[in-house]
Amino acid sequence: MGFGGEVAACYSKFRRGYDASVIGWLVDAFALDKGATVIDLGCGTGQLAIPISARVRAVLGIDPEPEMLERAAAEAARQRCTNVSWMLGSDRDLGALGALLGERSVAAAVVGNAIHLMDHESLFRAVRPLLRPEGGVAVLANGTPLWQQDSGCSRAVRAALEHWFDTRLASMCGTDEASRRLYATALAAAGYSDVAETVLNEYADELDPEWVIGHLYSAIPQDQLPAAEERPAFEERIREALGTNATFTEHVVVSALTAHVPACPQRLPR
Repeated sequence: MGFGGEVAACYSKFRRGYDASVIGWLVDAFALDKGATVIDLGCGTGQLAIPISARVRAVLGIDPEPEMLERAAAEAARQRCTNVSWMLGSDRDLGALGALLGERSVAAAVVGNAIHLMDHESLFRAVRPLLRPEGGVAVLANGTPLWQQDSGCSRAVRAALEHWFDTRLASMCGTDEASRRLYATALAAAGYSDVAETVLNEYADELDPEWVIGHLYSAIPQDQLPAAEERPAFEERIREALGTNATFTEHVVVSALTAHVPACPQRLPR
């Protein structure tokens, strides 16, 4: 998808992490402890892998973008986090991990705001043999895209983006109800139990125009970013969309779709 370079830099700076309450909820949901191993798929620059590492034995962060991993590793080093390994790859590489990690050895596989970039049905099937009994999968949504929210500012930003890129922005990046139902159905079909969606946090965040612009740059594929000479015009268009508002009020809902591997072995669906 081309989320390296400047996109990775903006992702590191302008993407939210997960607070202690979310990490604690995941620990409880999957009985994570200092003997547990967690896989973070589509780990980006470590927003989830790094904080959860403090609660488990080891985390494997996987991402297809080398520069995302470089920034994740640098942040982990800055925080003196030594139990996270970083792997260049994607959900398509899960089948090879059984020989490396061992089957039924992983406590949880987590996906934070990246599921829409993956083949979710294949992912849920491929990761299941790696998961220990009563381990499972958590698909997190860390807020709806700011340009897809139900507010005048959000609609104005979306209109500005659609005009600039001459396209219609319909994707909710896997955060909408229809997508969550689709993922839940796929988890059940792959043989997981206790499939459930839980809202973990809900709040309003006041964002200044610079943060909004930086966040947008973190979500645009590298080959579609406005050229350097176009940046002033693009950024002015976004500021005009925000109008006279000093801040953009973003409504953030953090939720987790979770599913578990049954304690008793069962035949996997084909």
